[in-house]
Amino acid sequence: MSFFSGIRTEQIPGPITGNPLRGLCEKVCIQVKKVFDACLKQQHIIDTQVALTSFTPANPAFPLTFVSGQSSTTIEPTLTNVVITRFDDRPNFAHVSAIANVPIEIVYTDANNVQGVATGVISLPQDVVLFLPQASIIPFQVELVASAIIAQASIVDNVATVEGCVMLIIKIVAETELLIPSYGYCHIPQCQDFSTNVCQGFFEMPLFPSTNPIVTTTNEL
Repeated sequence: MSFFSGIRTEQIPGPITGNPLRGLCEKVCIQVKKVFDACLKQQHIIDTQVALTSFTPANPAFPLTFVSGQSSTTIEPTLTNVVITRFDDRPNFAHVSAIANVPIEIVYTDANNVQGVATGVISLPQDVVLFLPQASIIPFQVELVASAIIAQASIVDNVATVEGCVMLIIKIVAETELLIPSYGYCHIPQCQDFSTNVCQGFFEMPLFPSTNPIVTTTNEL
């Protein structure tokens, strides 16, 4: 079983039905990263050059032929050269400029038809307007969430010229202790084990061969 299968109780996450105050039992303080503001950017990149490193396996035989590409699943995106300039005429708003660095993985085949993977970073300048909280002892931070898909690329030596789509979410966040209403602790149901019954159909067979003929019906004209 899981949160979304089996018997539902008031201590299992899911849609609220009926009175939302039913079962509300306390106010709790949780430590959480609060998002004060965020914005989404979608960019189509064309003829963007990316230096490739960390070839796996090492020392591929050039030239390389592009197979596919996407954002890295192991390296986090980062923001560098972040500059925040508050507006005098708009309280709590600011101009945020930075370089969004999106790690990517390029899959290729080399001259010997051996498939490999190399890594690179797409760097994109950003200039956005975001809401900022006032100064406090616990500082806010500018964070980046990013995803990319590479549609095509040409690879010359260790440089890839890529075309693709990049999605960026730029966020203003801070570690906070937030007071929220609570329905108490979650009820954790027992796991439902996954298994493939390879013996299904075998154990249902008769133990000994049968001499009874198989009866079939036909439609006579």
